[in-house]
Formats: sequence, C-alpha cells, structure tokens
Amino acid sequence: MAVQISPSILAADFARLADEAAAVPNADWLHVDVMDYHFVPNLTLGLPVVEALRKATSTPLDCHLMIEDPDRWAPQYAEAGAGSVTIHVEAAKAPIRTLREIRSLGARAGLALNPATPVEPYEDLLGEVDMLLLMTVEPGFGGQKFLDVVLPKIRRARALVQRHGGAVWIQVDGGVDADTIGRCAEAGADVFVAGSAVYGASDPVAAVDRLRAAATRAMT
Repeated sequence: MAVQISPSILAADFARLADEAAAVPNADWLHVDVMDYHFVPNLTLGLPVVEALRKATSTPLDCHLMIEDPDRWAPQYAEAGAGSVTIHVEAAKAPIRTLREIRSLGARAGLALNPATPVEPYEDLLGEVDMLLLMTVEPGFGGQKFLDVVLPKIRRARALVQRHGGAVWIQVDGGVDADTIGRCAEAGADVFVAGSAVYGASDPVAAVDRLRAAATRAMT
C-alpha cells in the first residue's frame, strides 16, 4: 500500500492546535497521543481536546491511547469522531471486545505493542485489527531516540500479516525521521508517526513530503 504519514501533535504547540493541524495539509492523519500518567509517566490530552480538534480539521484523527483502562475509554474516542483508535495490548483486559466495538462505531481499530512485547502471541487477533502499531521507543515522551532493536519485529509482523492475507497496516511510532524512516519502510512498515521531525521543522509541509519520499524509495 501507499506510504501514510501521521504527524504527532505531541510535538505541536498545544495552545495553537487548530493552526498546527492546518500546518500539515499534506498529512494523511493527525496522530493524537492520549496519556493518563498511569500507563505511561506523562499526561497529555483527552476526549474534550479530540472533540474540539475534530471540528477544527478535516484531516482524520489517529488516536493512540496510552492509558490504563482502554476497554472503558476507547469507544468514546470513536464516538468523538476519531478515524482510528489504537489500544495497547499491555493495558487491555478484553481486547477482542474493545476492538470490535471500535469498529462497530465506524473507526479503524489498532493494536499497539511496546518495544519489548513480542508480536507472535497476538497473531490470532490479526482478524480483529486494521492496524498494528509497533512502538519504536518506550512510550510516554516525544523526542526519544529510535530503537533499532524493533526492526526485526517489524519484519516478523509484516510476515504474519502476509501469511494471513489481510490488509492490516503496520505503523511505527517513535524516533521516526528522515534518517530512520527508510529502515522502517524496508522492514515492512507503511504508516509512520513523526512528531519533532515534522513540527520541529521550519517547513512542516516540506518535512512531510521528505518523509513520504524517503519511505517510498525504501519500499520500491
């Protein structure tokens, strides 16, 4: 499939989120990191901001829930208008039920795995998800260094998806920039979250274009 770029508003100016969303009209998604200071040691934003942002932009919202009780909260993000809602396997107690409920509300359902979490135990859930999110840093903070140790897991995840013949997207999140995106694409990722590489650039539009071009080259 074609490369998709999802700039993370975690690296944006929270006081100007509508303007920051408008600054990347060439993005495929806007990645929204929801953190609750329990599952991860950081506190960001929640449903009210997602609801407001949904009204301020036509770019679909890619909500990544780094929270302690995703089974309770994930459906509400779908109801708030998120185009994609991703829950963590490490936090979900009833992942199949929650993933199915996300889908029933019209959003794409994503399953996220931390760097040390193997993908193979979740092979049977591939039919329940639209996207696998493989964290390429420890979740909780932006601006971290990319973890090359995750590259073999990306390859294994792609092999599992191909074996099942599905159309599951593989997203990577953490330390993705012009230097690392090609390695992720070559390994099998096709959706790329980039925070500071986009919002830290002087020209966010050009940054998105550069990332897309680098990933496309690596995939061909």
